[in-house]
Amino acid sequence: MDWTSIVAIYALFWVICAFVLLPFGVRTHDEAGIAKIPGQADSAPANFRPGLIARRATILSAVLTALYVLNYAYGWITADDLILWGPDAA
Repeated sequence: MDWTSIVAIYALFWVICAFVLLPFGVRTHDEAGIAKIPGQADSAPANFRPGLIARRATILSAVLTALYVLNYAYGWITADDLILWGPDAA
């Protein structure tokens, strides 16, 4: 596998991980006990920290990319393993 492919896969994993991690650790103003600004949505986050989300996404996507590349190299899970039903399923 080329290194450019690995970088592209890492970038895809990073974006997916960032979106998956967005709701974790975020609290609303009511949960944090902070007064809301008039006109503010009830679901608006009070403690949004994009740096923390980026760090978590970086670590998680690095682990997932490593697992993906190792699976590509060693063939732990192949396309045939993903067939769960049908004529070829055992």
